[in-house]
Amino acid sequence: MAFGLFFLCDTCTKGLKSDASLHKGDTHMNKKECNEIKKLFTPANCAISRICGCYVDAEKNKKTELKEAFLSLPEEEAFKYFAIFRNGLSGTIGKNLLNMEFPIEAEKDGGTQSFMLKLRNSGLKDNELVEKFYDLVIDNFEYAENYYIILIHCAYDIPAKATDGSDMFDASDCVYEFIQCVICPVKLSKAGLCYNSTTNAIENGIRDWRVAPPINGFIFPAFNDRDTDIHSVLLYDKDGKNMPYGLIDGVLGCTVPMSAKSQKETFQNIVKETLGDKCDFEAVKLIHESLNDLLEETRDDPVQPVLNMSQFKDLLENNGADLEELQEFESRYVDVPGPSLTVASVVNTKSFEIKTPEATIHVDPNRTSILESRVIEGKPYLMIAINDHMEVNGISVKPVSLKDRKNG
Repeated sequence: MAFGLFFLCDTCTKGLKSDASLHKGDTHMNKKECNEIKKLFTPANCAISRICGCYVDAEKNKKTELKEAFLSLPEEEAFKYFAIFRNGLSGTIGKNLLNMEFPIEAEKDGGTQSFMLKLRNSGLKDNELVEKFYDLVIDNFEYAENYYIILIHCAYDIPAKATDGSDMFDASDCVYEFIQCVICPVKLSKAGLCYNSTTNAIENGIRDWRVAPPINGFIFPAFNDRDTDIHSVLLYDKDGKNMPYGLIDGVLGCTVPMSAKSQKETFQNIVKETLGDKCDFEAVKLIHESLNDLLEETRDDPVQPVLNMSQFKDLLENNGADLEELQEFESRYVDVPGPSLTVASVVNTKSFEIKTPEATIHVDPNRTSILESRVIEGKPYLMIAINDHMEVNGISVKPVSLKDRKNG
């Protein structure tokens, strides 16, 4: 089937709005609480009491270890560690930062949560517990290269909040005691020339092993509602695509959550299979606009919006699904692991993409109203409204040719 691409002026288009009704999700550790903890990883607010580290080679051998009071580190080293710990709390909730709860079995004596509590309560001063933790990570974490396990113990005197939301540092409610673990790749620096100030000459640079930013990690207990939650843990995954299954299952003993990639694929498949023949350009565009509007409305909210079964059903119903199709949806959603899908994981917030065998088009996700599909003489076309500015291969051109203007 032929597919055409047209550019139309602004007056030829009309905006479309969705009335999908969606709501925010459950209360878990949110971005505001993550940022509050990140502030502890600075010289002025440092709450780190102890640091332990274990460098592991590609053959899973322990090469060297570190165990000492954090404040005894040289200042320059401490600054570099601060940056690593802040990285371990970066990214998007639901994509890079995942709230997980311990199953009942994990909280029994001898379970993984019970072990984590002992490790935290020891202040990382029990060498046997620390070594056991290293062994658990080495046995379960799947990584084919060298890496550095870093473990810290912190105690945060939580300041009370005034009525205006400001911190009351002289009125602490309680102490949040936690451990953070980050796992950093250790990579050989690139070969190259360098300037040697001693010999005043350009020479072949010395290659050495550098600790890279963390790829995985966690904080236990979670800091939910600005308080200690020993039943939860916050997982960090740098790319948000490939879950560290061994770390989640073998070390933490938690149920493996869906990755952002899996959530997106699940969402796409359910939409396609539920709408069937109704899954056309306009329907998908309206769904995108509904979700993008929700993200915009909740941009300043601490809790990330989610799609549970009821909200997902409303979204489809408001965009063309009939009763039979909604019943089909319910049967498909039963197989979705977890209580809900994170909206930020299922919608592309950076670009609205249209792909055909002949072309790929990227549009600002907030400007999908400039797109319209039409059938002209039996062929489907995608219309894109443009203003007076357009570039072709970097050259500014007139949107309409002089010949077309005269004919018009």
